[in-house]
Amino acid sequence: MPADSKHRPVYVISVAAELVDMHPQTLRLYERKGLIRPGRSSGKTRLYSERDIEHLREIRRLTQELGVNLAGVEEVMRLQHELDDLQGEFEAEIERIEDELRGRAASPQALPAADGRTDPKDRPVYVISIAAELVDMHPQTLRLYERKQLIRPGRSSGKTRLYSERDIEHLREIRRLTQELGVNLAGVEEIMRLRHELDGAKFHMEGNVRRLQQDITERMTSWRTLPAPDGPRAEAPDPAQEPEEAEAAAAAPGVPAE
Repeated sequence: MPADSKHRPVYVISVAAELVDMHPQTLRLYERKGLIRPGRSSGKTRLYSERDIEHLREIRRLTQELGVNLAGVEEVMRLQHELDDLQGEFEAEIERIEDELRGRAASPQALPAADGRTDPKDRPVYVISIAAELVDMHPQTLRLYERKQLIRPGRSSGKTRLYSERDIEHLREIRRLTQELGVNLAGVEEIMRLRHELDGAKFHMEGNVRRLQQDITERMTSWRTLPAPDGPRAEAPDPAQEPEEAEAAAAAPGVPAE
């Protein structure tokens, strides 16, 4: 997790409950459900951060304003924690790369190909009738989900909808949320928005790390090919001299050999 001030555990449970207008017992329930992850003091007292407070307010919005059930809230907060953890991993990776750039690493690592190729799972290939059959839904349902921005199919040059393997995964996830967990459409919208955000964050993080690694490689290569600094150098012995004279000249430059 990031170590910035928003993640610093500072509020005891009574203060946190007051800040979000909830009962402390509700906060304990949400912790047991894994919806929030408060820190602990050395004496095992729960301590909540600003980020925890934000999460609690988001839970209240989902339940009270959008009517999302607890199963839906669990999905939303799980994705939110994944985003937080991803941000922490990114910051840690940046710190590691900066250390490497300062010379702590021994040598540049082999880099993944940065050729801009698209993940095969994102390649749009299925027309709507095939996509609907794969996920056991009516094509009109897929159009509705697109209008709600739950999925984002591609388009052919003729503007025909084309669905990728990732779209199929998202549609199956929507079916699981609605049919198995009973999450309402407002909750599904929140969950899928976070899924798209998480996918985008991962893609950008991997791209940024690749670019930084490339920069390290180029700099280290540049450092290795720099010319040696100028300085006084001993003159090479004249090959025409006798071996004994050459040794004397090399040992004491500027002193004539006898």
